[in-house]
Amino acid sequence: MENPELNGTASIPGGLTQGSAAPTPLLEVRGLTKSFFGIPVLEDAHLTLHRGQVHGLVGENGAGKSTLMKVLAGVYQPDAGTVLLDGREVRFSHPTKAHEAGLSSVFQEFNLLPDRTVAENIYLGREPRRGVLVNKSLMNGKTAELLQSLGITAIRPTAQVRSLTVAEQQVVEIAKAVSYDARIVSMDEPTAALAGAEVELLYQIVSRLRDRGTGILYVSHRLRELFDLCDVITVLKDGRVVSTGPASELDDARLVRLMVGRPIWAFFPDKLPRTDSDAEGTNAEGAVVSAKPILELQGAGNGQLDGISFSVQPGEIVGLAGLQGSGRTELLHAIFGAAPFNRGTMKVEGREVLPKTPREGVRARMALITEDRKAEGLSLNQSILNNALTVIRSVFPRRTGAVQTEIPGVFSSLEVVARDLDQEVQYLSGGNQQKVVLAKWLAIRPRLVLLDEPTRGIDVGAKVAVYRLMRTLAAEGKAILMASSELPEVIGMSDRILVMRDGRLAGELPAGTSEEAVLQLGTGARTAPGGGT
Repeated sequence: MENPELNGTASIPGGLTQGSAAPTPLLEVRGLTKSFFGIPVLEDAHLTLHRGQVHGLVGENGAGKSTLMKVLAGVYQPDAGTVLLDGREVRFSHPTKAHEAGLSSVFQEFNLLPDRTVAENIYLGREPRRGVLVNKSLMNGKTAELLQSLGITAIRPTAQVRSLTVAEQQVVEIAKAVSYDARIVSMDEPTAALAGAEVELLYQIVSRLRDRGTGILYVSHRLRELFDLCDVITVLKDGRVVSTGPASELDDARLVRLMVGRPIWAFFPDKLPRTDSDAEGTNAEGAVVSAKPILELQGAGNGQLDGISFSVQPGEIVGLAGLQGSGRTELLHAIFGAAPFNRGTMKVEGREVLPKTPREGVRARMALITEDRKAEGLSLNQSILNNALTVIRSVFPRRTGAVQTEIPGVFSSLEVVARDLDQEVQYLSGGNQQKVVLAKWLAIRPRLVLLDEPTRGIDVGAKVAVYRLMRTLAAEGKAILMASSELPEVIGMSDRILVMRDGRLAGELPAGTSEEAVLQLGTGARTAPGGGT
C-alpha cells in the first residue's frame, strides 16, 4: 500500500483525501459555550465535519451532546464561540434559518402529527400549492421520490402517521429532515426506540446519505452502532470535548473509559450476597435458591404465546432474549395481566394466579417496567413525586402516606439528579426519567420485577446505576425477569437466559454464554442442548 506520507497526501476519516491544503470542512465548530441559569453545560466545544462523513457524538447524559445539537439547529443561542458552514461564519436565530442553510436535525422525541399523512407531515407549513389550494398530487409525488431516494418502498405518502410502526415514524422524521435539501443531518438517538431488525433500516439510510455527500452528526449510546456507522467519534464529558479521533482507533473499552472514567468490565456489577431470610441453599451452579419459586409457568399461552413453561427463583435474574417479534414483550405483558394468558397455569410464590388485568398483576406483587417509559411509564407534565406515587394511589391508596415519606430515600438510593421532587419529569434526562419509573414500581415492594428493555436510550453511567439496582433487588430475594435486545446486557446480568422464538421458548442457556449461542437459538440455527428448556 502506498505510504501517504511519501506523496504528500493524508487520509481523512470518511473516505476523503487531502493534499497539502486540506479541503474546507462542511461544518466547523469553534469554542462553543452555553450556560443555563449560570450553570455551564457546554464549554469551549470544537468539532469538524466533512462531506460524506458520519461523525459520532457520545457521552453520558448531561455531557452536552443535545445542547450542542440544539445550538447547531438554532433552538438555542450560544453564549460564545463560532459555527462555520463551508468556511463562512453563521448564526441561526431560529430552526428555520438552520433549515434554509441546509442543516436539519432529527431529535429523539418525534415531532409528527399522528392524524396527518406522511406527505403532510414532511411538507408541513411549506406545502406545494396550486393557487390557494394545496397541490396534494404534487406533494405526494415529491414524497414518493424522497422516500425512494432513501431506499424506502414500504411507506406510502398517503398513509396516516398513526398507522406506522415506530421504526417507520423514525424514517419519516429523517425524510422530513432530508427534504430541506439538507447538506448536514444531525441525528439524536435515532435508534433508541427501535429493535434490532429495525436498526438495519436506519443503517441503510445513513449509508445512502453518506454516499450522497451528506455530512451526518450521529448521537447514540449504543457502542456497536458507533463503530458500525461512524468515521470519527467525538467524546464529551461535563460539557467539554475530551477526545476526537478516527473510530478505527477506538474500541469498546477505550471509548467507555473516555466517557465515564471506568473500564468496560465495570458495566456489570458482581452479584451481592443474599440478605433476605428465604435463602435455603444452592443449586448446581452455586447460586442461592429457595424451595419455593417466585414465578412458575406451565403450558401457558394466549393468541401470541404457546407452551411457555419455566420458573424464576427468589434472588435470580433471568434474561429473556430473542429477535424482534419473538414474543419477549408479549410474555412480560401476559405474566403481568396486560395481555393475559388464556391457558396453562401460573403460580406466584406457590399460589395459583392468572392476572386478567394489570391491577391484578400489581396485587400479586408484580411490577412491569415497560420499554417505552415516556408513552407508558410516565406522566411527563407531572412532578417526580406524583409519578412515583401513581401506582400506590391507584391500587393501594391506604399506603400512600407511608410510601410518600419513604420516597426521598428511594430517590437518594437511585441517585436521581433533580432540583427537587416537585420538578416536572419532562425536564429530566433519559436516565433520570428511567429511575423515576423504577421508583414508582419499587414503591409497591414487588416480589417479581419484569423489566422490558430497562436501559434503552440511557447513557452508560445510568445503565450502571440500573444494573446495581438489579443486583440489590436480587440480593433482597426478589425475582427479576429481564427482556433486552442488547445481548451483552443479557449475558452480563443474567443467571441464566431463556431464548424466545415465534412465541415459544426455543431453549435455555447458562450464565456467561456467548452471543453466538443466543443468536443460534433465536434464529433456529440449532436447538438447545438436551432439547430445550
